[in-house]
Amino acid sequence: MKILVIGGGGREHAICRALASDTSVTALFCAPGNPGIAAVAELRAVDPLDPDAVAALAVEVAADLVVVGPEAPLVAGVGDAVRAAGIPVFGPSRAAAQLEGSKAFSKDVMAAAGVPTAEAFVCTTPEEAGRALDAFGPPYVVKDDALAAGKGVVVTTDRDAALAHANACSRVVIEEFLDGPEVSLFAITDGTIVVPLQPAQDFKRVDDDDTGPNTGGMGAYSPLPWAPDDLIDEVLEHVLQPTVDELRRRGAPFVGLLYAGLALTKRGVRVIEFNARFGDPEAQVVLPLLSTPLAGLLHAAAVGTLGSIERLRWRDAAAVTVVLAAAGYPGKPRGGDPITGIEAAEALGAVVYQAGTAYRAETETLVSSGGRVLAVTALGDDLAAARMSAYRALAEIRLADAHHRTDIAARAVAGAIAVP
Repeated sequence: MKILVIGGGGREHAICRALASDTSVTALFCAPGNPGIAAVAELRAVDPLDPDAVAALAVEVAADLVVVGPEAPLVAGVGDAVRAAGIPVFGPSRAAAQLEGSKAFSKDVMAAAGVPTAEAFVCTTPEEAGRALDAFGPPYVVKDDALAAGKGVVVTTDRDAALAHANACSRVVIEEFLDGPEVSLFAITDGTIVVPLQPAQDFKRVDDDDTGPNTGGMGAYSPLPWAPDDLIDEVLEHVLQPTVDELRRRGAPFVGLLYAGLALTKRGVRVIEFNARFGDPEAQVVLPLLSTPLAGLLHAAAVGTLGSIERLRWRDAAAVTVVLAAAGYPGKPRGGDPITGIEAAEALGAVVYQAGTAYRAETETLVSSGGRVLAVTALGDDLAAARMSAYRALAEIRLADAHHRTDIAARAVAGAIAVP
């Protein structure tokens, strides 16, 4: 099978590494990719937001499957263009991708499907936003309705800050605050059948103890030893399957990766948000634990035969990933700083996924080129061992003025997480 992966971040590096280890994959391309992905796939130049260009590239390389990694190309309609060219796509259509592209659309789908979520108001004026903030009270939760690369959400007890964020967006969703631990649950779907993967937990705040501004994600771990035994079954029955069924009823079947961001509250499971693709950095802990070959799974979803696959197999292990971020992130990150020590980190058994990196040919140097630069993932017999290995490997890497959280998975290891 020839596969073309679209994207160039840490998530796509994780996808490409998993596909490269699959013996059914005879050729692997990634566009535009990054220096880390170049070690496992042939890189091609393309504008990921240009549906016609992506479709043309898929035809050129004679792809049997196209996997669209990031959300922006999906919302731009890349999946539609590639399907129109007669090539199977793992990734929803433009219409179905609005589940992530518009928070208001997502809320409408959930209401129609009876999916439990936070009460919310859609606001387009400062007056509407002010009334919504007062209706819910602190902590205030304000979400940009449009795509914001994981940084469009503000959760604060400061009403002025909440209102300022609302006023900076053309349309926002303001909703009640959900208590309880958060869970990320991926599911593969062909538009009818839904196959959940193993849950993970990520860390959105930039600093330890969940302080500082929101980011795209500073680390993750899986599995979740504190999660209820019936969590996956409950989410499948009350969240994932009803959502897929509702989108199919609307004539916009969702084919690809449905990501449910959940809060386990004292009133039960509630959906925080949906995404239309693998999470980053959750993909970097979930995919290394999956024993079932990834290529066949994604292809079955793309061609509508997911019901015929065997039960998923998982490694009896735990995984922890820690993100190394550039100076200035999540504000304006500094780029161009040399990166060293990746080989030493991987010599200790870790995997270093590259995200915000570039290669300077004139100096033969790997440098930073984005906010979240690397994700260091390690596996272990349990979370404690995986966590220790991840931080030990991270210590080998050098990037000037970089920063990372020191508490990824710490509370889970300490048994300090409880479901209300």
